[in-house]
Amino acid sequence: MTDLVFLLLLFFVMASTMSSPNDIKINLPTSRSQHATRPLVAKVFIDAIGDYSVAIGNGKPQAIDPDALDAYLADIQASDSTMSVALHADEDVAYSKVVYVLDIVNEHHMKLVVATKKP
Repeated sequence: MTDLVFLLLLFFVMASTMSSPNDIKINLPTSRSQHATRPLVAKVFIDAIGDYSVAIGNGKPQAIDPDALDAYLADIQASDSTMSVALHADEDVAYSKVVYVLDIVNEHHMKLVVATKKP
């Protein structure tokens, strides 16, 4: 009985390796672009005094009024929907200032990175 099971197993293993499955050949599209686009990062800085500044990409931070921050980030998001916000806050700043930026980012459904190291 064991010999019969072994022979059947051997037969099915050999039969399965000899048969070729019916593969579907798919022509995938190719890209003509040589480089990938990088998403835009808006860096929001809050210093120890509580002043806000914003830098786009690798640019220099520019001071901004807290009331204008909402509209400024919304304008940037309108030009690039893949943008994300990196928040750099001093350790001595009041938490309400950080929450203010978090609320703006959440309201506009932006991606957020809270940076813990000094730039």
